Amino acid sequence: MTAEATPALVGDKQQTAPGPRVRRGSAYPRYLAGKVAGAAVSLLAVLVTSFFLFRLIPGDPVKTMTGGRQVSAEQLAAYRAEFGLDLPLWRQFTDYCGKALTGDFGTSYQFRAPVIDKITEALPNTLLLTGTAFVLYTTLGIFLGTRSAWRRGGLGDRFNTGLALTLYSIPSFWLGLLLIIVLSVGIGPLPGMFPTGGMESGGKEGFAYVVDVAHHLVLPVVTLVAVEYGQTLLVTRSALLDEMGSDYLTTARAKGLRDDLVRRRHAVPNALLPTVTLIFINLGRTVAGVILVETVFSWPGLGGLFYQALSVPDLPLVQGLFFVFAAAVIVMNTLADLVYPLLDPRVAR
Repeated sequence: MTAEATPALVGDKQQTAPGPRVRRGSAYPRYLAGKVAGAAVSLLAVLVTSFFLFRLIPGDPVKTMTGGRQVSAEQLAAYRAEFGLDLPLWRQFTDYCGKALTGDFGTSYQFRAPVIDKITEALPNTLLLTGTAFVLYTTLGIFLGTRSAWRRGGLGDRFNTGLALTLYSIPSFWLGLLLIIVLSVGIGPLPGMFPTGGMESGGKEGFAYVVDVAHHLVLPVVTLVAVEYGQTLLVTRSALLDEMGSDYLTTARAKGLRDDLVRRRHAVPNALLPTVTLIFINLGRTVAGVILVETVFSWPGLGGLFYQALSVPDLPLVQGLFFVFAAAVIVMNTLADLVYPLLDPRVAR
């Protein structure tokens, strides 16, 4: 290689070296804009779907509200005019979209109250139940998943994996009913120890009220944890097994690091990307609650409210709840996508 060619090559490197850094720096804003735009389109699609989907439910909500009483045609017409059901479908749709974009989901047929008020009233109860369960089953799933993967093939791994698969395949409402029969009603010599449903017994204040709510919380939380932790365990275990044969773990062991330290500081952080996805999805479901579990245990949350609204059908309340449920999942999925490049910068390239 000639001396004249060497400076040219050096110059080329000096000119092209900053290029990738510029592209990496500008990749994340484009990545961010694409994900946010996709989330906005999804929310608009949910808004449209929530209007038309529940109008396929058979039944007349106005007649349901009358409770089977004899009502004249004039009274039925007055009810329909009050709730805007006498308007053409396209007019109902445009009114709904215009109000929903400002946070107004209309007035509940059965409660005669703004839908947003009923949602904000029931939301804390749902967050208490599903939030408590989320923390427990996420922590348990990650802990047992990492232990099972690190000791794959052992007795503990086979037991944890088998139990997780079994519980994950059980319908939550069936497990909830079983727990009510065994631990609430009592069976044989085993007396009932927990309430059959509800959030409180009533008439208690202060610390006694907290203990009472916690007592009612046990069975629905146990049901959710038993059914949900297996998914986190299996995803964490699978992701960690993919990392087990990596060269950097062999290098870390060759440096004399303890096996536990290699797992906690090197293997687990690099295997968390799929688990982070699952965590954010479950966070979105935390806002939605678990409809069947809340219904089985008569928990006064969003899930029970949704089931109650479907039975009418209370169209504004059903539409508002459906939009909130879907929006929570979409927002959390988008946040997961935005966190990915922070964990692995290659994602945004």
